[in-house]
Amino acid sequence: MPPVKLVPLLLLAILFSACARNPPQALVVKQFVLRDQEQERSEDAMVRMEKMRRLHGAVSMEARRQRLGQYYTFVWHDPDGAGNGEVTALFEYRQGGSTIKCMTRTFPAGDTDGIADFAVTGDDYFNHGKVLAWRASVARGGREIASKQSYLWR
Repeated sequence: MPPVKLVPLLLLAILFSACARNPPQALVVKQFVLRDQEQERSEDAMVRMEKMRRLHGAVSMEARRQRLGQYYTFVWHDPDGAGNGEVTALFEYRQGGSTIKCMTRTFPAGDTDGIADFAVTGDDYFNHGKVLAWRASVARGGREIASKQSYLWR
């Protein structure tokens, strides 16, 4: 085939390879800070929606105040490990002092992906301050699958 006829085929191959999806990451950490209760029109629509979702069901001002703070959502994916032990999502964090605090969520051994939500809110947030450093990890059967950490984590 002459080289001129290969150019459209080459361009078509490049186009289709650019559309190919990357495999999902083993761990993605999403962060959201709920600082106030007001709904401002100037805010981004996604921020307004996230605020509404986090405040949903809180009727009194005190209940709404207790929901202010920092939220972390772990989205994990481990298709090869199903059945090799239960999955543990671990959130380690440090607030104003040097004490490291931990929160965990567990998932059944058969799960290949999941979402774990962690929140530092209410009195814990107001008394001890905002989260200064954190580390997120997901382990299956005691073996770490993936981890991520903030810049200030040691």
